[in-house]
Amino acid sequence: MKFAVVVFPGSNCDRDMYYAAKDALGQEADMLWYKDANLDRYDAILIPGGFSYGDYLRCGAIASTSNVVKQLREKAKQGVPILGVCNGFQILLEAGLLPGALLRNEKLKFMCHFEDLVVENNDTIFTSNYEKGEVISIPIAHNEGNYYCDEETLAQLKANNQIVFTYKNNPNGSVSDIAGVTNEQGNVLGMMPHPERAVEAILNSADGLKLFQSMLQNWREKYVAGA
Repeated sequence: MKFAVVVFPGSNCDRDMYYAAKDALGQEADMLWYKDANLDRYDAILIPGGFSYGDYLRCGAIASTSNVVKQLREKAKQGVPILGVCNGFQILLEAGLLPGALLRNEKLKFMCHFEDLVVENNDTIFTSNYEKGEVISIPIAHNEGNYYCDEETLAQLKANNQIVFTYKNNPNGSVSDIAGVTNEQGNVLGMMPHPERAVEAILNSADGLKLFQSMLQNWREKYVAGA
């Protein structure tokens, strides 16, 4: 399986994503500068955290207008797995690839610590290696991680089972404790917590590795087993 890690000016979790895919998971991975990126040769796309374009205007807003996002939209339609974490989540929301928006944290402070998440939906290509209801420890590091959507959108998220992760102890005020959501098709996941920073026990948690293992298992079942 081959992963693309899309790097924007201001990305700072790109090497973490690369390490998770290349070293922890043992698969091929490339870091691609957003201007030169050609996503055609990749089985999955990773949008890392950081401060794309310095978080000017709104977090992720400027990056969402870049040409590579046009490719992301096409890949999303084709069913290619796309994972956006933290700033990557913000970019996917600004690009309209996921519903909702992210506001300043409720207490208006930057937060950087481990949080317990609940796996609400393990029937996705990102969560099949988890148990439904499993509690996992994943670090957060954000200032604008307060997920918001209107009541109609929230009802749709619940009806379509698009809420994948929730916070056990909501740190930022997110509506319905939401920590991560997918698109309706289920192949685009955005989340504020950083699974790529929790792929080895030495990092204080290896709970994030199952997310990448789920993506690999899905790919193997879809393309290798049937070959």
